[in-house]
Amino acid sequence: MSQYTPRAPRALIAEDEPILAAALAHALQRLWPELDIVATCPNGVEALRQGLALQPDILFLDIKMPGKTGLEAAEELAEQWPDGVAFPHIVFVTAYDEYALAAFEHAAADYVLKPVNDARLGKTVERLQQRLRDSGGGSGTAATTVTAAATPAPAPTTTATQAAESASDDNMARLLSQLQAMLPLAPRLQMIRAAVGNSVRMIALADVVYFEALDKYINVVCQDSEALIRTSLKELLPQLDPQQFWQIHRGTIVNASAIATAVRDEAGKLSLTLRQHPAQLRVSPLYAHLFRQM
Repeated sequence: MSQYTPRAPRALIAEDEPILAAALAHALQRLWPELDIVATCPNGVEALRQGLALQPDILFLDIKMPGKTGLEAAEELAEQWPDGVAFPHIVFVTAYDEYALAAFEHAAADYVLKPVNDARLGKTVERLQQRLRDSGGGSGTAATTVTAAATPAPAPTTTATQAAESASDDNMARLLSQLQAMLPLAPRLQMIRAAVGNSVRMIALADVVYFEALDKYINVVCQDSEALIRTSLKELLPQLDPQQFWQIHRGTIVNASAIATAVRDEAGKLSLTLRQHPAQLRVSPLYAHLFRQM
């Protein structure tokens, strides 16, 4: 017989209002004393940096933060997250009204409504504890749990790890899709107007192979030409037909009709080849579900 002390679950809070961040931290300490809050970040940029460095089990992300929103931070974390490490469970901290919050009810993440309410937060804590027990990442119970096993449990197989990572990616992709659906609809674009010298080039959307983010610009790539427009993918995406243009990476949107093949390399990374363009486009794990066999 020997005692085994499981690692206490670890959480990161990202909230730009210090009073609200402190209130959430104190409420969590009351409701979940074993939870180790490893960092409190004042913005999305810091949340991204600290999240990658600390690799917590849970992220509490304010949706509206300076630098990066909680949604943007979650997406970038998912894209940069190291292989073989379980992605954190996400709880969004939001001031959205109850109507908008309906989108969260069947989403992959939970939410906490501002100001923090112990009753709602208590339900979130219970769900997180169950998810941690199910995934084996951190303890959902007291840190003094005693087990009879003298040897550690066997490491999960590669297949099991890949399945868990795939499920995590699917959950995040579903969540992002649901959150994006909460945003107001923008008018659909018919043409791209790109400045070329002293003239404006009119580019039909059907001629676009893919859009690529370049700092403050977007590179509009056609079969035999390119042009820059001064906007962001975040602003452009809602104006595109989602059946025709697919986001495959934080910095790339591709015309679905231009895709020839989706190829997975030996490391499991997915990339696209195009029908009439030599570029190969990398696919983020968040969007890999778009290319599964039917």
